[in-house]
Amino acid sequence: MGMVDISDKQITKRVACAEGKIVFSPKAYKILLKQGSPKGNIWETAKVAGIMAAKNTPSLIPLCHPLFLEKVSVAFEMLKSKNTVKVMSEVSCSGKTGVEMEALSAVSAACLTIYDMMKFTGHGITITQIQLMHKSGGKSGVYHK
Repeated sequence: MGMVDISDKQITKRVACAEGKIVFSPKAYKILLKQGSPKGNIWETAKVAGIMAAKNTPSLIPLCHPLFLEKVSVAFEMLKSKNTVKVMSEVSCSGKTGVEMEALSAVSAACLTIYDMMKFTGHGITITQIQLMHKSGGKSGVYHK
């Protein structure tokens, strides 16, 4: 067991996008939209958490290579009819290995942060459907869900 040898791989632009969803009770979702959290700004805190998670992925996931990330973005979409927040990330770098784990880590940490900041409304919050939506770069080519 060990890290995959990437010494002979070519440097290419690597991009990965991931998303996840957080489902709230109708009451908790109204609180989220109207008053937020007593801990502070949910959206900015979750963005920073996602960026930090992407940058620290090799510390979180064994055997991941450290990468020089050139872009990490975290965004949110309100799915009001479903009492849901969709969390999306995009990560890119020029490197020898992909950034899928960094994108997934960003979404996961952002979702966990939102959960933490809203758990005062009750613990019936569900984090679901964390998944890779797109990746490009490298020998394996493009994946798009």
